[in-house]
Amino acid sequence: MEAAGTDSDGREFKNPDEMWLEHTGDTNKKTQWYRDGVAYWEGVEASVNGVLGGYGHVNDADVKGSEGFLQTLLAELFVDGGIDRHLVALDCGSGIGRITKNLLIRYFNEVDLLEPVSHFLDAARESLVQENHMALDEHKATNFYCVPLQEFTPDVGRYDVIWVQWCIGHLTDDDFVSFFNRAKIGLKPGGFFVLKENLARSGFVLDKDDRSITRSDSYFKGLFSRCGLHLYKSREQKGLPKELFAVKMYALTTDIPKRVIKARSKVQANRPGIIK
Repeated sequence: MEAAGTDSDGREFKNPDEMWLEHTGDTNKKTQWYRDGVAYWEGVEASVNGVLGGYGHVNDADVKGSEGFLQTLLAELFVDGGIDRHLVALDCGSGIGRITKNLLIRYFNEVDLLEPVSHFLDAARESLVQENHMALDEHKATNFYCVPLQEFTPDVGRYDVIWVQWCIGHLTDDDFVSFFNRAKIGLKPGGFFVLKENLARSGFVLDKDDRSITRSDSYFKGLFSRCGLHLYKSREQKGLPKELFAVKMYALTTDIPKRVIKARSKVQANRPGIIK
């Protein structure tokens, strides 16, 4: 990855390696990088507006975009859309449980939450467990893991979908690859990842305040290749304020996706066209 990037002070880097060497080039620096990232979010209010950086009003558009993408993926990748399947999801970087509560728990029988900031996870637990009104408890938040992404290893074969949104930017490139390689074992056969993230127009942008990096589309695709993951489908998020980074959703599989080409029926094939 040779694309140049900048940090939030406007400093330019020739490539990501130069930036990572400076900020995480030894054990002490890397430990501090992650401590600073968690410390930043520990100072943020456990609310929708807090976890969305003051842009709480984008919640509805975000959930709507994610739901459309998820519906498409479930219909295409699971037999009968997974209707007769006990579906389990992992919400990575779950924060206060915003995505679980507004989206995942409506489609999955169980959702586990993974979040390193304890007061966010406490808020999620209170909201999802005490306010769970789903009939017969058929859709529920099951496990709450207060563990950072770079240290988490899932149970083998537990998840149909692992959802990773607005958190992977805190990981170094090496830890990005290591996380996905570990997380693969957590997928059931036919399961997949969804990564939803901000996009830099090119290269990368480093935020020195919260210790995160915004990567470009080509940067992400290079990392997907290093992870041995295959891009099944992607979609741009619509309806967000223009001053924000663009946001893109990626569906990733561990196996090469099988493209199903539906043949036209004979009736359709032989139907005469309309002469105008």
